[in-house]
Amino acid sequence: MTKKRWVAIGIAVALLVVRGFSFGSTNDSVTDVLSEDGVTEVVVTERSLDEKIALLKVDGTIGPSEEGGLFGSEGYNHDIFMSTLKKIEEDETVKGILLEVNSPGGGVYESAEISRALTHLQKDRKLPIYVSMKNMAASGGYYISAKADKIFATEETMTGSIGVIMSGLNMSGLLDKLGVKDESVKSGDLKDIGSSTRKWTEKDREVLQEMVDTSYNRFVNLISEGRSMPVEDVKKIADGRIYDGTQALENGLVDEIGFPDQALEGLRKDKKLKEASVVEYEASSKLLSGYLGKSWLGASAKKMFKNQKVDMDSIVKNSSTTEAPRLMYQYGGE
Repeated sequence: MTKKRWVAIGIAVALLVVRGFSFGSTNDSVTDVLSEDGVTEVVVTERSLDEKIALLKVDGTIGPSEEGGLFGSEGYNHDIFMSTLKKIEEDETVKGILLEVNSPGGGVYESAEISRALTHLQKDRKLPIYVSMKNMAASGGYYISAKADKIFATEETMTGSIGVIMSGLNMSGLLDKLGVKDESVKSGDLKDIGSSTRKWTEKDREVLQEMVDTSYNRFVNLISEGRSMPVEDVKKIADGRIYDGTQALENGLVDEIGFPDQALEGLRKDKKLKEASVVEYEASSKLLSGYLGKSWLGASAKKMFKNQKVDMDSIVKNSSTTEAPRLMYQYGGE
């Protein structure tokens, strides 16, 4: 977290103090606020607690947690998700994982980090992983699913979009018409590669295309390994197009048509986990953390400033540097 972001958090806390620290009723304890991993286990279906099935959810765009602003959103939070995987790794009573995916994908780094952690749980902890694709599991959403033991999708699921994109806009033509000229001073011709304020050169396109192609090949190889398909067969269906669940099944991208409850029942039956309890995980309240999306501070501040002329997310956004264009495993790009 940058110094500017910490300053922004300090401003937010100061505003809360000025307002009298009016949080309303809360059940959070001091221990919960300062918990080590920031993740709390919640029992969804209680049977035997000697065996548990971990229910994980990736809902929304896969990306760094800071993208949601200081107070975050109700969508995907990468820090929390990775903390959850760490908690599962240390819990010997977890005997299986059901991963529900509803995502258009997102960053290549975050997608790869999730896939790596899940693969570790499969190989080192010997945990079976079943995936249930909901409305959408496209691009990075498919990337994190590809190595699962079994993938379920509904007929209505949108999946596929296998590929890589680096979105960008070029305003050089408009700037020329306005009489505005890019006068950047740089140490080399490619220092401002991908600039939106000057015309791209052939070398620009060549270098960026090489990066996209390399990332694409990693994606293809991961699917080849996870789905036991020859690389050439994967490439035939990995041209960026999307598939519904039935088409994905026909092309070997998923194993069965079914909803989350059917995927759960399949996991119980296949892996002899009929008596296992189902647990999921939620963010604990943490004051001193890089993610405050579901904390008492975030929730209270949102409520407090709902009708005020103070946009707390903008405080952070305006104090942070703008991200450069990046490689994305994302349907439609940014």
